[in-house]
Amino acid sequence: MKSFLTRALAAIAALGLALPAYAAPVVNKGDTAWMIVATLLVVMMSIPGLALFYGGLVRAKNMLSVLLQVFTIFSVIIVLWCLYGYSLAFTEGNAFIGGLDRLMLRGIFDPATGSFATAATFSKGVAIPEFIYVAFQGTFAAITCGLIVGSFAERIKFSAVLLFTVLWFTFAYLPIAHMVWFWPGPDGIKDAATLASETAKGGWLWQKGALDFAGGTVVHINAAVAGLVGAFVVGKRIGYGRESMAPHSLVMTMIGASLLWVGWFGFNAGSALEAGDAAALAFINTMLATAAAAVSWLLGEWVFKGKPSMLGATSGAVAGLVAITPACGFIGPMGALAIGLVGGLVCLWGVNGLKRLLGADDSLDVFGVHGVGGILGALLTGVFAAPQLGGQGIFDYVTNKLSADPYAIGGQLLIQGEAILTTIVWSAVVAFIAYKVVDLVVGLRVPEEQEREGLDITSHGESAYHA
Repeated sequence: MKSFLTRALAAIAALGLALPAYAAPVVNKGDTAWMIVATLLVVMMSIPGLALFYGGLVRAKNMLSVLLQVFTIFSVIIVLWCLYGYSLAFTEGNAFIGGLDRLMLRGIFDPATGSFATAATFSKGVAIPEFIYVAFQGTFAAITCGLIVGSFAERIKFSAVLLFTVLWFTFAYLPIAHMVWFWPGPDGIKDAATLASETAKGGWLWQKGALDFAGGTVVHINAAVAGLVGAFVVGKRIGYGRESMAPHSLVMTMIGASLLWVGWFGFNAGSALEAGDAAALAFINTMLATAAAAVSWLLGEWVFKGKPSMLGATSGAVAGLVAITPACGFIGPMGALAIGLVGGLVCLWGVNGLKRLLGADDSLDVFGVHGVGGILGALLTGVFAAPQLGGQGIFDYVTNKLSADPYAIGGQLLIQGEAILTTIVWSAVVAFIAYKVVDLVVGLRVPEEQEREGLDITSHGESAYHA
């Protein structure tokens, strides 16, 4: 009987037929097209979106310095991502860092056969080309590093920004991305035993069941903590608290915020990795939470300060985008509405009350929005993912449907808290060491006279505006 089966399988293989149980994952052109579009949207979030948003918030004499920092960071990180970053974040290694299987993107294309490797999605039997997955995740790494510069804008050396970015990306972003997001995919899961073995290959926080759909921990908390540490280590801007440091162009900031909002649909809905129900859910949740946060921030500002402002509207929208990011694919629309309304008000406090309590010159309120919003969103993900509150619950890849086990909000909140605390501690320690190394090697701050004149002229020899 055994020899008969062997001969039968060999005959089938010779005919080029595939057994359904061992069929390779299928690449769908619609999914691929969506992921290309989503990747382009995230590129737009960074350049020009984030660059213009930050550029409008600084004084005119530092406009180009911020644009150049964001633009160059994006470029440098994409290069490093393709050289070693992707491999260390998204290949199997240990629970804290990946391996070197994809160093310099080797192995994705086989010139001998002309075949391309695929990357798993969240559905069994469905894949996307690995190259587009590399590009998509690379844009996440790039914008995360770009976010940090808002905390120490207007007083740091360009060389210090670049050296710090390389160090922090390597030793903070890559491990956190691996711990939270890496897993080998669902196709190897057949039963309880394979579920355990496949899960054990994932990152440390993935194994624990931390929920982060699109980057509440990996992107926002991670970057915000590094930025806050930088604000303390680099020190306050000259004249901070005594001189006016109002944004020089809220027009630019509004344009940048609008580009961020549009691009964020690629960021959040693209994280579904397929053009299906999960992407649609993430899309509507992103739309609703962002709008709700803009409204709640404006109303809060109106009540407490007497006037609604353009800066408040844009800040509220970004706060909503941040807060919904970890939750967008796990919760229902009314959960998104709640997260947006609460997120706008809590982040309004973050850039006012909390900022005064901390005493740091976080120039563009990176921690107040991305840190506070990211922490809030990560925690509320654990609440609103509950099916009884309209959420998606936990998916069971053994039965290939939602888990029949009761969803425990308290237990999930503990897991979310562990992910948040891990990210805060890891990012803070790496950032502090990196800043100290940079200060020893090239120095962190520009001289006082250069800071007073502005970084555009003194660091780059050009000006954004001409009289």
